[in-house]
Amino acid sequence: MERSAIEDREVYDEIPDLRSHAMIKINDVHKDKRLRMSENLSLVVHGPGDMKLENRPIPEPGAGEVLLKMHSVGICGSDVHYWQHGRIGDFVVKKPMVLGHEASGTVHKLGSGVQHLKVGDRVSIEPGVPRENCEFCKIGRYNLSPTIFFCATPPDDGNLCRYYVHNANYCFKLPECVNFEEGAMIEPLSVGIHACRRGGVHMGHKILILGAGTIGLMNLLVAKSMGADPIVVVDLVQERLDMAKCMGATCVCKMEKNTCPREMASKVKSALCGMPDVSIECTGADQCVQTGVYATKPGGVLVLIGMGNTNTSAPLLTATARELDIRGIFRYCNTWPTAINMLASKKVDVKPMITHRFPLEQAIEAFELVKKGAALKVIIQCEEPEKKEQKQSKSLEECQKQCQQLLQQCQQQCQQLQKEQKEHCGRTAGH
Repeated sequence: MERSAIEDREVYDEIPDLRSHAMIKINDVHKDKRLRMSENLSLVVHGPGDMKLENRPIPEPGAGEVLLKMHSVGICGSDVHYWQHGRIGDFVVKKPMVLGHEASGTVHKLGSGVQHLKVGDRVSIEPGVPRENCEFCKIGRYNLSPTIFFCATPPDDGNLCRYYVHNANYCFKLPECVNFEEGAMIEPLSVGIHACRRGGVHMGHKILILGAGTIGLMNLLVAKSMGADPIVVVDLVQERLDMAKCMGATCVCKMEKNTCPREMASKVKSALCGMPDVSIECTGADQCVQTGVYATKPGGVLVLIGMGNTNTSAPLLTATARELDIRGIFRYCNTWPTAINMLASKKVDVKPMITHRFPLEQAIEAFELVKKGAALKVIIQCEEPEKKEQKQSKSLEECQKQCQQLLQQCQQQCQQLQKEQKEHCGRTAGH
């Protein structure tokens, strides 16, 4: 016979110890839930101009996935665009979304079936993961899959947070000589690798790079590593051109907002002592796209990376008459192993591009800085402050221990020297 809720309540009230114990358990559950949520601070965009730091639950890895403790996440222009406008083209923020896709971290927990990684492995994250084995995946161009998961592209969450779950097959181990920040920079480096591959860049090619932001500079590094020379870089901002020059550009040309594309193309031709075999456009601005068409050698290649207006004005008649190959770039595919090898072998150095670092708690201030154009590449450090303090104190303890060991060694050496001196003096006195 079933008991009523009232009867159950009366029995429950008659046993104060049971009631007290139950309340403690309930409080413990709530406390544990609050604790778990507070451990996963995340930067979330809700719509145009609406971005907040929020506590979210720590996710559990499913089959074939890993839970990552995030370390370094770079701020991309697309992150800022989603924050400011709530959309990029057809990708519209319709529900709260965690930002961030240039990332590295440490494996914290394994999902079932993961065998090539272990807890503690340092990894770089490829943000694009195919959801199905479609026709594009079968030919190795999974970046073109219409159903691909991609971090921080609506509706998929990114990884600007403390903890994040990702497909284990798209987490790549970092060698000891590649640090976490370099691991995060593999994402923009991959854009450069994919663009130079699509452009057919090889030894001896003359190259024009339009735009000296992070993507333009990555293309500079990759083109140089492929043997291209000379390389000219064009930008509106002199400081960025100075950076390009420091990073190996043969020459740089400053473009003004009112510079005629034909005139700019003429300057490029003079700088390269000829027309570029491959032009790589990294801005999406009409002025730069037009310059690329006018500047590129007949029969050459114009690679388009920049995402500008939906309808861009370009002199297609000139492109047709010159038989230019115009090739679009959408993200990348099959680039992570190459990028890691380039960094490990020191063929490229991406560290000079990192101009600012912020803790996750100051991520909104970091985004404000990027929005102003006052930084080249900003890295968000996602580790918890207390963890850092523990590491620092541990490091201090290790230093003290090492000092004690060195001091003991010095004392032993001094004692040995004194002993040898006494023995030597004794032998001398005997003679």
